[in-house]
Amino acid sequence: MSVSPVSRPRTAETVAGLMASLALFVSLIGVVHRPVRVIPAAIVVAIVAAVIGGRHARLAGVATAVTVVAFVVGMTIASATGRPLW
Repeated sequence: MSVSPVSRPRTAETVAGLMASLALFVSLIGVVHRPVRVIPAAIVVAIVAAVIGGRHARLAGVATAVTVVAFVVGMTIASATGRPLW
């Protein structure tokens, strides 16, 4: 009888998942509140989470895409309504 070893998730993979979810949350907040100040930091966090990868690689990829779209939408809304960008 053969038993496969149980693989424990690495700590870096867990941190990458948390970073990706944080980037999603911050980018959506940035759409309604000062997009130039908030969303670029979320983009950097999402890219770092994607580089770490692991079992949350898909979440990190989605987070990166959503943060970029949120930046475009936030800039459009801020410029159309005359709100401050900074």
